[in-house]
Amino acid sequence: MTNRPSPPDFHDPRATEQRNPRSERVDVASSLEIVDIMNAEDAAIAGVVRGEREHIARAIDLVVAAFKGGGRLVYVGAGTSGRLGVLDASECPPTFSVPPTMVVGVIAGGYGALVKSAEGAEDDINAGMAAVDTAGVTKLDVVVGIAASGTTPYVRAALGRAQTIGARTVLVTCSAPPKVLADTCDVIINPVTGPEVITGSTRLKAGTATKLVLNSLSTGAMIRLGKVYGNLMVDLMALSSKLHDRGERIVMEVGGVSRDEARGAIGQAGGSVKVAIVMVRRKIGADAARKLLNEAGGFVRPVVGDPPAVTRA
Repeated sequence: MTNRPSPPDFHDPRATEQRNPRSERVDVASSLEIVDIMNAEDAAIAGVVRGEREHIARAIDLVVAAFKGGGRLVYVGAGTSGRLGVLDASECPPTFSVPPTMVVGVIAGGYGALVKSAEGAEDDINAGMAAVDTAGVTKLDVVVGIAASGTTPYVRAALGRAQTIGARTVLVTCSAPPKVLADTCDVIINPVTGPEVITGSTRLKAGTATKLVLNSLSTGAMIRLGKVYGNLMVDLMALSSKLHDRGERIVMEVGGVSRDEARGAIGQAGGSVKVAIVMVRRKIGADAARKLLNEAGGFVRPVVGDPPAVTRA
């Protein structure tokens, strides 16, 4: 009996690298059919992320504790994952008036990789460890590694280095996490989104799920720090035309004042919408408003009471 060679094992155990039977004829689909295929795949993502709700909440608690202790949130990723981390970090200062050093995004290949592919950088273990040192990570920080496939060497090395330093670590991945990270990270957030419409293209479903997770992490932590009043973005600094308008409308609604009065209060408050709200609600000056906010830990509700109810159309 002739021994036949075994067929090559071309299957990859990572969920993001498997072929999707629902899109196997996408190359002969019409434009509308392509949209329908992709939309059907995307429809399940929110539910998958919801399945990780307790892990996401635990990670938020870690980040809040880090912020209160003088630490930071540091995202580390490569490719799409790294870009999403940098995006989330860059949105925090204008949205919540926090310094740009409070939430930091680190991407393999450096900031040039944001606009030009540097995919080979994800394999550089030494660069992953060095990036953590360059970012000045300390035991006060929370380092969130983002790796759609779960196996990115740069991210694994960065998390390992962060753990050596004593930082708390979180892994966000859309495939089964490596055992070494599952055993050592403080939190694993694992929304398994399954095979992509285009095999291995993790900028699609995995990228969408990652964006949802990061939205929750940073926004949830900022809410817990008093950066939001009701659901209003009250800690913004009015430094652009759009933000001037938004800030004035918030003070008008919350304080029951005219636009001119709202604009004047924001000006006296040095551009701080939060301080302006306390000024108009308590009918006090900016210094007194700041003092009350400081005593309340930055939270508006204990100082001025509940915000107006949402007016439904």
